[in-house]
Amino acid sequence: MFNVVKLHTLVPNIHLMEVEAPEVAEQVQPGQFVIVRAAADGERIPLSVADWNPQAGTVTLVFMEVGVSTGRLARLKAGGSIPTVAGPLGRPTSIAAAGQRVVCVAGCYGIASMFPIVRALHAAGAEVSVVLEARSRFLLYWEDRMKALAKQVITITRDGSSGFRGHVHGLPALLHEAGVTPDQIVVNGCTFLLSQTSSSLASLGVPITVSLNPIMIDGTGMCGVCRVTVGGEMKFACVDGPDFDGRQVDWKEMLARRKQYMDEEALLWHRTSCGKGH
Repeated sequence: MFNVVKLHTLVPNIHLMEVEAPEVAEQVQPGQFVIVRAAADGERIPLSVADWNPQAGTVTLVFMEVGVSTGRLARLKAGGSIPTVAGPLGRPTSIAAAGQRVVCVAGCYGIASMFPIVRALHAAGAEVSVVLEARSRFLLYWEDRMKALAKQVITITRDGSSGFRGHVHGLPALLHEAGVTPDQIVVNGCTFLLSQTSSSLASLGVPITVSLNPIMIDGTGMCGVCRVTVGGEMKFACVDGPDFDGRQVDWKEMLARRKQYMDEEALLWHRTSCGKGH
């Protein structure tokens, strides 16, 4: 069993959990993920690692509460435990060299998983600009952490309550206005954010690294559930990724596969009294 050290809500529907997992904390690198279960009979959930402390033997996970399984996680308490924290899994994010200009775009739970990447880029001497996207200001978090590491932090909100009003479609103009000409773009967040950012910034002609989040079961390449098409070839997000060049991802297929079990998830949520009866 893995002890839960902390568990609290960062912003509505986004929760932070710190758990004791010494072997993961010793080996994990930016961009990697773990598989967790909230209970012995629970679903296997892939979560990117947002932070870690090798000395304390802990890893920090930030997740969105969207269904029964993440609802179970959100209702855990500090001092409790979970049966599974397997990892680290996936390939680490490739960190740019000193002097490279990197734009990191993040939204939702992707803000947290972007933090160790920004930290590693800063340590490597890259010039980092961070773009944080949300529907409204109250859904933004960890801005202070990003500002301590990045050359600049730009916020975009749909309602205009923080930074620029709009969505990532306006990124080319925003980057031009800020005088940012990137050598690489890194994107973390929901599939819609990944696809739209890849489309909006493809004209810049630079690599766009996206961390894919398809449905996943074992996380070791055996089940094939997380297969995606990249550059016309089938890849497994768990072992070939999760990072790929967003300009080469078949987003139509990816989005369709993400919706594959929505009816079953809604039925299970209903049967558990809106997620409260576990």
